[in-house]
Amino acid sequence: MIDDLLELLPQVVTILTLVTAVFVTSVWIGMVLWAFRDIRSRTRDIVVQLLATIMVGILTLPGLIIYFLIRPRETLAEAYEHALEQEALLQAIEEPEACPSCGGKVRNDFLYCPYCHTQLRKSCIVCDKVLQLDWNLCPYCGAPQGSHVIEPVMDREVEMPVAPAPQL
Repeated sequence: MIDDLLELLPQVVTILTLVTAVFVTSVWIGMVLWAFRDIRSRTRDIVVQLLATIMVGILTLPGLIIYFLIRPRETLAEAYEHALEQEALLQAIEEPEACPSCGGKVRNDFLYCPYCHTQLRKSCIVCDKVLQLDWNLCPYCGAPQGSHVIEPVMDREVEMPVAPAPQL
């Protein structure tokens, strides 16, 4: 029985060595391919792509750790999205306002929308500067703007019933 096991031992060791070698080789190839794909998504420089891939291929695990430390922080797609966000913010700052009623583009100094005639702002009654509709005081000259409450106009006076005079 022991003699049979000793005869099988070289075959078992050979199979285990082969399986281990295939596993280690697969992990090594996976690291190299992953590093190559990752660096391609982070830079367009061919030399940097080749150097990073060769570093991981030669140094294996230490090369992968070094690659993690020196690789660019953002992918090209993330950098592009970040640039688009910044451009959209700048465009929103430079772009004129939109009318809250119709969505038409209006400038900051417009009092009325030229498309739908909605009142956007008002002018100061003293200095004629453009003010927001809800401001009750001009920030430029300090003049009160008065109330925007419209009081009803009566066509005729309402007669109040008069109580009869007390009799003595």
